[in-house]
Amino acid sequence: MSDHDETPPTNLRADGGPKIVRPKIVGQKDGGQRETGQKNSGREETPTRLRRELPEEVAPGPTDASEETGQEEQPVLTGRQRLVMGLWPPRVTRAQLIVALLLFGLGFGLAVQVASNSDNDSALRGARQTDLVRILDELDDRTQRLEEEKQGLEDQRTELENSSDQAEEARKQTVEKERQLGILAGTVAAEGPGITLTINDTKGAVEADMLLDAIQELRAAGAEAIQVNGVRVVASTYLTDSGKGISVDGNKITQPYRFKVIGKPQDLEPALNIPGGVVQTLEKEQATVIVERADKIIVDALRAAKQPDYARSSSQ
Repeated sequence: MSDHDETPPTNLRADGGPKIVRPKIVGQKDGGQRETGQKNSGREETPTRLRRELPEEVAPGPTDASEETGQEEQPVLTGRQRLVMGLWPPRVTRAQLIVALLLFGLGFGLAVQVASNSDNDSALRGARQTDLVRILDELDDRTQRLEEEKQGLEDQRTELENSSDQAEEARKQTVEKERQLGILAGTVAAEGPGITLTINDTKGAVEADMLLDAIQELRAAGAEAIQVNGVRVVASTYLTDSGKGISVDGNKITQPYRFKVIGKPQDLEPALNIPGGVVQTLEKEQATVIVERADKIIVDALRAAKQPDYARSSSQ
């Protein structure tokens, strides 16, 4: 083979076949390196330029292990738990304390008043229909009596205004008024329809306030004259407990206590027998109560007329 023979050398491959090695062209090598360099330089300039334009990334600092542990240990509170923590323990100021005391006093007073009203109405709530009807009838009778008294006073005024002899008419009315006032004051005897009330207290449980309640109930029912065991009851009468008995205006009386009452029997008897009234109260004390109507009751116990020390008539 001559020196000018340009046949490429042949190498053997691993599998035994020939491996052809192509000659390297110098121009291609330089050009390829040049193009490759240009491409690589372009790839490297782009990230660098973007990194300069974007803000610098701040790497997160190390987290304290104790803070992470504390955050993890705190429990998650519900809305109700946060409300309780906000209300308790309470933070009370002086003004709030004063307002709370005033509200407490107001509430206590209202509670006491409601309780007292319920006690007074308990007897009526448990009353039968017939008892309620009787109470209403009694109230109607009281209203009627007041209307009649009003009408009588108006008639007297009309007679005085229309009478030709006003002086004589005034004298007659004065005498009649004196008689009426004498009955009320206990200075004259009286008779008329009414009732008798007898209270037998063998155990000594009846007290003065119970008899006073009976007198007041009879007066409210229209009693015009009352006598208790020979003592005339007037506007200034007082009752006190005296040993095993009771004193009326300083006069000691013992059981049985006997009341003579002049008035309308149809009003007096129901007033004593209303639910929770005088009769039921006395029977709770194991006393025996007897109420009897009569067409004629005589009240003959008298009281001496007492001249007032300071009061004087204002009429001219």
